[in-house]
Amino acid sequence: MERERKPGFNEVCEACGKDLHACLNCRFYSPGMRWDCSESAVQEKVADKESRNHCDWFETRAELLVAGPGRASARTAADRARDELGKLFGS
Repeated sequence: MERERKPGFNEVCEACGKDLHACLNCRFYSPGMRWDCSESAVQEKVADKESRNHCDWFETRAELLVAGPGRASARTAADRARDELGKLFGS
């Protein structure tokens, strides 16, 4: 499944709950470059690379645009675990 738009500021991964609009998920994220970013137009450092930020230059890394087997199976495993707990506790 391909994402056809930039993730919103408050969007999180359905599988793990981490922020999507974060430096670590950006195609410009380049550790070692100025402010760890290869986009030369960026004018200020983002301290927390794992948390959401308001960078206007954000573009999702290509490998994150297509759901892979790891992402799909992680969500499925979590869903199965919730189902099992629900059966165990009658909810």
